[in-house]
Amino acid sequence: MSWTPLSDRLFHLPLILAGPILRRTEPDAVTVWVALRQACDVTLEVYATEGEGRSIDQLQMQGSRATISIGQHLHLVAVTARTTQQRLTPGQVYVYDLKFQRSTVGNSSESEPWSLPQALNSMALPRMSVSYFDHQLPSFCLPPDDLNYLRIVHGSCRKAHGGARDALPILDDLLEQHCTIAQTRPHQLFLTGDQIYGDEVADPLLMALTDAGDTLLGWQEALPIDPALHSGVAPLLPCHLLPGQRSQVAEDIGGFTAGLYDQPECAKSHLFGFGEYCATYLFAWSPVLWTDFPGANAVGRSSKAAKTWEQERQIIETFAQTLGKVRRALANIATYMIFDDHDVTDDWYLNREWCLRVLGKSLGRRSVQNGMLAYALFQGWGNRPEDFEAGARGESLLLAAQRWAASEGTDQAAETNIARYLGIPDRDATGIPLFRLDGQVLILDRSKEALEWNYVVRGPRYEAIVLDTRTWRGYPADQPTNAPPMLLSPTAFDRQLRQTMQSSRQRRQTEQFPLEATLVVAPTNLVSLEAIDWVQTWNLKQGKTFHNDVGDAWNINKHAFSKLLNTLFEQRDRIIVLSGDIHYGSTVCLHYWSRQLENDRVDLLQADRIQPDRSEKPHVLVQLTSSAIKNAELKTRIVHTKIKSLVAEKPQDWAGWTQPVELLKVRSFLGFRSTKPLPPPAHLPDVQRLHRTHGNLAWDIAVRLPQAFPDWRYHIEWSKRQPAQRVSVRSSLSTRPPQTWLHRLTHWFVQHFWHNRWLQEGREVVGLNNIGLVQFHWSAQSETYLVHHDLHWYAPWEPGTVVYSRYTVPLDLELPPPTLPIVQPISQTKRKIPPIP
Repeated sequence: MSWTPLSDRLFHLPLILAGPILRRTEPDAVTVWVALRQACDVTLEVYATEGEGRSIDQLQMQGSRATISIGQHLHLVAVTARTTQQRLTPGQVYVYDLKFQRSTVGNSSESEPWSLPQALNSMALPRMSVSYFDHQLPSFCLPPDDLNYLRIVHGSCRKAHGGARDALPILDDLLEQHCTIAQTRPHQLFLTGDQIYGDEVADPLLMALTDAGDTLLGWQEALPIDPALHSGVAPLLPCHLLPGQRSQVAEDIGGFTAGLYDQPECAKSHLFGFGEYCATYLFAWSPVLWTDFPGANAVGRSSKAAKTWEQERQIIETFAQTLGKVRRALANIATYMIFDDHDVTDDWYLNREWCLRVLGKSLGRRSVQNGMLAYALFQGWGNRPEDFEAGARGESLLLAAQRWAASEGTDQAAETNIARYLGIPDRDATGIPLFRLDGQVLILDRSKEALEWNYVVRGPRYEAIVLDTRTWRGYPADQPTNAPPMLLSPTAFDRQLRQTMQSSRQRRQTEQFPLEATLVVAPTNLVSLEAIDWVQTWNLKQGKTFHNDVGDAWNINKHAFSKLLNTLFEQRDRIIVLSGDIHYGSTVCLHYWSRQLENDRVDLLQADRIQPDRSEKPHVLVQLTSSAIKNAELKTRIVHTKIKSLVAEKPQDWAGWTQPVELLKVRSFLGFRSTKPLPPPAHLPDVQRLHRTHGNLAWDIAVRLPQAFPDWRYHIEWSKRQPAQRVSVRSSLSTRPPQTWLHRLTHWFVQHFWHNRWLQEGREVVGLNNIGLVQFHWSAQSETYLVHHDLHWYAPWEPGTVVYSRYTVPLDLELPPPTLPIVQPISQTKRKIPPIP
């Protein structure tokens, strides 16, 4: 088959372009999102079942809502069904149905609504089902009231042309295997960032996205440029910005940083238009709009560009093969999402320098607004559906988006309102985006009417607090514009964490079950591989903050990281963090001790290193990372193997002081020891790594007086990855056999050596595409608190086989380690000692 524009296929497609996606599920409300090609009144009906979900029972709740029109052929709705009587209960399989009353000319409606199976199918495409049962309706279960049966799935970073196979279809296999058993089927899915890639797009895919975006909108968006800076440049239309040729426009006219530092290929097919962003979601979640792509010769590609085109075409065609499984999975599990940077563009709001260079350019600002608006419509709406009800700020955004789309992008008032509701700051007379102070840091000057993107999901015995670490960043006011930010400003710490945790405690006083577990969804890592920290620190010294996302990890900004830990442990002793972003999966345990100042009297005559300070209060945090769903890279494939064991992650011990104290660095070498006073910290709190070694050298941090003991300490340790276990599901995917003798020889070598199971059984991280399953072994009576983190991935040594690597972490509150040594400064020994690093 050959390439066919969407305009020639549109009216042969099903009513539903993408979805249904099950979003929030609660005892008294269920929300489902869907994208249609015609305006409809959509009714959601939720039913109880009998026979483990196999037969439909009584109607439990119902709700209706009209779609919003964001294009002539693109209509969206997140419809919520509610009950005021009998609430849904855990331990039951429920199903839902959708009815579509299509609007026709004159706003009249057809007499008979369409059912979900009717709306999913058309004569032009193979039959589609989103059910695991004969009745053809999607199903779900509420989270159980016993943590030992809770199953939470999470993952991040899904790029259509990313390396290797898409891991999200594995979720469909798990759901199908357990669909009849409410206690063992996965209950919730958290997609923790980079659900799409606005900056890195395959060239053939961009051609389809631009075509689909313009067709669905029914008009072409005129992208703004700054005439004073780019005089003589014609108005930009997405269709004029060809695939593979957008790098210079992205960097010079848009200000984007994805292609900086000699990496133009990262922005060669950057999204700009609103229609392109919308189409990207439709292509990521559904097979409906996909068609065959033309070969490189058909689009005038030659030499290197032709090779890139063909490579990307093969990868995205393979990606499309399993989209039916992805679509079915998302219809059958409560799905929660939060953005990271690539949902808009690489480095989005990374630091103040990025905000100035991108939001200060008209094309950059419009592209960010388009990406954020698409996020609000395709992801954010389902996270907080109550914010989009009548009279709420979200409804105002929907109305503004409809007005702007109806005007074909010419309604300036509607565009201004969209920016206000999205939290995009105004610009001053010179075009510079506005900031305002929040404590000692600068934040974007967002409107008070801006929507909030963070949210909380509450289960019978747990809470999941989802953080917005992009739009509430605190940029240091007294440092260079490229300085690493606080990922949450002081106001954000209070609103997103303190107030949320306080509210949960208050709610539990009137609810049936106590709060036993707190999960925090943080899109970027708290703790990363030490090599990554070293590279980012080096890049920061060089001023290359955009090269490796310097500032996106929490631990680069020690003040912000300390504040995060302190805030989390103010009200909770145990924290489970779900994270992504980094393109590998892992499990890290962090034990934390905070000092009780009023009990901190220590005998000055005690020995050089005294006993543990029992007044320190223990806490524990475990970071569960699942990344990437589809974006494996050479470096992640290497750290996946036993090669990484040659440079294993060492435990780390850190301490922090809120006030300046006199600290000493103690250096030991072959039995000799010297001390050197540390200079006063440039910023507070003062955070120091306590102990390091290199061969016969050792460095420790010591204090002069016990009154100088740290206010907090923490110990970081990486959990070991257990040997892979085979999952009782087998994934099917057609693959192309090697075409030439060289390819066959390479395939044989890779399969027998690189894909050897022994080599692939690394000890720390999963560097292949993966998706995580979190389970609990929880007993307050026996004080047993265990978390199992199973990362599912495809076994290279047995193609088509799914395996999982388990990490098991006890959440015990451990006694503090020995306190810091108390030493008096001593003179340097005469023996030559290597310099202190």
